[in-house]
Amino acid sequence: MDIPAAANVLGTLGAVCWSIQLIPQIMVNYRRHHAVGLQPSMMMLWAWAGVPLGVYNIVEEFNIALRIQPQILTLLSLVTWCQCFYYQRKWTVTKSLAVVFHIVLLMGGIQAALIVGLKIVKDKHPEVEWPMIVMAVLSAALLAAGVLRHYWDIWVHRTVRGISFLFVGIDALGDVFSLVSIFFQPKYNVLGMVIYGTELVLWLGVFACGGYYNFCPWVRDKWFSSETSRDTVQETATESSSPESNGRVALHELSSSTSVFRTASASAEGGNDDDVGIRLRSRRSNTDQHDNTAVP
Repeated sequence: MDIPAAANVLGTLGAVCWSIQLIPQIMVNYRRHHAVGLQPSMMMLWAWAGVPLGVYNIVEEFNIALRIQPQILTLLSLVTWCQCFYYQRKWTVTKSLAVVFHIVLLMGGIQAALIVGLKIVKDKHPEVEWPMIVMAVLSAALLAAGVLRHYWDIWVHRTVRGISFLFVGIDALGDVFSLVSIFFQPKYNVLGMVIYGTELVLWLGVFACGGYYNFCPWVRDKWFSSETSRDTVQETATESSSPESNGRVALHELSSSTSVFRTASASAEGGNDDDVGIRLRSRRSNTDQHDNTAVP
C-alpha cells in the first residue's frame, strides 16, 4: 500500500512522542525513590493495550512508525510498572526482571499468533471484519481503563498526585499526531481514530483536573501569601515606630515561621513556632532585667 508522506511524518512524530512519553515519569520515580500516586494497574493495562493495538496497526498496514509505536508503549509501561513494585512493595531487581521477562514472552506470543491468524482471515475472507473490530475496541478500552484508573485516584484524594504533567502532555501530543496520521492514510479508518481520540480526550480531562485541584489552589495561596506579607510589613513598620515598642522585640526580628505561611528560612533555621515563642520570652526577660538594673 502506497502510504502518503504526511502519514509517515505524522506517524513518526506520534511514535517519537510515545517513545519518550513515559521517560519523564520514569525519571521522576527514580529521583524521588517512590511511586506514590502512580497506579501500577494503569501501567499494566497500558502494557496489555499495546498487544491488540500492535495487532490492529500491523494487520491494517498502517505506516511503519505506528506499527512500532505499540511495542514501545508496552516496553515503557512494563518498566514503569516494575518501578511501582520495586519502590512501593520492595521487590528486588531480580524478581522484577524475572516477572517482566515472563510477561513479555506471553505478550509477544499472543501478539504474534493474532497477527498471523488475522492476516490469514483478512486475505481469505475480507468480508469478515469483526476480529479487527474486537482488536480496536479492546485496545481503546485498555488504554482508556488505564487513564480512568487515575481518575479514581483524583476523585478520592481531590488532587492530581504522583503523575508527571510533562508525561501527560507528551502522551497527549503523541495521540494528536497519531490521530492526524490516520486521517492521511489512503483508507479512512474510523476505528483507528477512535482508539487515539479516546485517550486524548481522557488526558485533556486529567489536565483539567490538574488545573482545578492543583494549579488554582496554588495561585490562590500565592496571592493570599503576598497580601498577608504586605499587611505584615505595614504592621511591623507601625509597631516599630510606636513608643510602646521601646524595649521590646520588633516583629521584623522574629523568625519567618511566626507568619501565617511558613517560609524556607524557618526550615533552614530548624525553628518552629514554639521555639520562636521561647526565644521571644527569653529576650523580653533579659530586657526587663536590664531595665530594672539600670534604675537607681
